[in-house]
Amino acid sequence: MIPRPPAPSYMDRAFAEAETAAAAGEVPVGAVIVQAESGQVLAACGNRVETLADPSAHAEILAIRTACRRLGTPRLPGCDLYVTLEPCALCAAAISFARLRRVYFGAYDPKGGAIEHGPRWFSQRTCLHTPEVYGGIDERRAAGLLRAFFRALRP
Repeated sequence: MIPRPPAPSYMDRAFAEAETAAAAGEVPVGAVIVQAESGQVLAACGNRVETLADPSAHAEILAIRTACRRLGTPRLPGCDLYVTLEPCALCAAAISFARLRRVYFGAYDPKGGAIEHGPRWFSQRTCLHTPEVYGGIDERRAAGLLRAFFRALRP
């Protein structure tokens, strides 16, 4: 059974970040990091690859950086990540290195995902930390946001 986030939903906050990213011309992915024990939101970010001219400026990476700076530590073992799209290999590695406790994601990504698809990062022998993972949360909403964004780019 998937542990449900408390209301208001942290995924809703991630969706708000994804929508803000889309409005800025970024691929609509949003991420939120929450301190599990307190429920405090440590970071809420959307993709900023184009805005920052930085290929690593994925929502998850920006959220991890922000949460680590906020706590003054390179690891986030008591924290959970909520993200609207299955993380890619770059983000899966960062999630592992940050020692996040749980990952909740929306849409599955058969082409670029690295948790349930592709390299299945957390199943590799070289992966040092594996968080609990719960995928498909509000999947239709997440996939619809991505489809609408790309449809508008390619009429």
